[in-house]
Amino acid sequence: MSLLARALVVAVALLLAGEAFAARPWAWLGVRIRDLSEQEMDELSKQHGIREGFGVVIVDVLQESPAMRAGLKGGDIVVAFEGRPVTETRLLQRLIASAAPESEVRLVVLRPQGRRAVPVRLMTMPREVAGDRVAALFGFVLREPPTSEAPGGGGVAGGTAFVAAVEKGGVAEKAGLRAGDVILQVGEQPTVGRDAARHALADAGPERPLRLIVRRDGERLPLTLPTAQEP
Repeated sequence: MSLLARALVVAVALLLAGEAFAARPWAWLGVRIRDLSEQEMDELSKQHGIREGFGVVIVDVLQESPAMRAGLKGGDIVVAFEGRPVTETRLLQRLIASAAPESEVRLVVLRPQGRRAVPVRLMTMPREVAGDRVAALFGFVLREPPTSEAPGGGGVAGGTAFVAAVEKGGVAEKAGLRAGDVILQVGEQPTVGRDAARHALADAGPERPLRLIVRRDGERLPLTLPTAQEP
């Protein structure tokens, strides 16, 4: 998998959850996840007596998240959500997204010591995380510039929001967004910095076209991204 693909997978996995954030808050678990490799599936099948190994690996647990408070750990393998088998990351994302914020759900995880049921009280997704999720649904990832100059050019200083990666074949790429573009405006909201852009994206939501103004090579360009599809 390419570095670009990995960046997009991590971005979506981190969010874990449509309508705009303001209209319907998303539930939040607060973990980074990945799919199992074929080797890991074989090992699970042998170790736990599962006919066919499946599940989603928790790579990292975010601080002060529902997952941390419930005692979930990096390396846990989620195999069920409310009694439903979890076979891939996108399925777990959809299951979390369909749950009500502040509701209690039960996950079944596999650890070296065996199988364990873990009750988790979900939280409402923080606005900045919701903004990253909206960006991921449209097929791009936001970052702060790594240096005082953003790759979008034009002498843009630190504290701006630039596009670090664009999903190949995704909504954003088809609309003309490029890695290195600096986002100056989302809808009618000017964006100074990544946090401002994330909040504006959370307000915009994925269920309607996304209007952006970006800076590229010193020029301001308007772009309209068609409605994003839920994962």
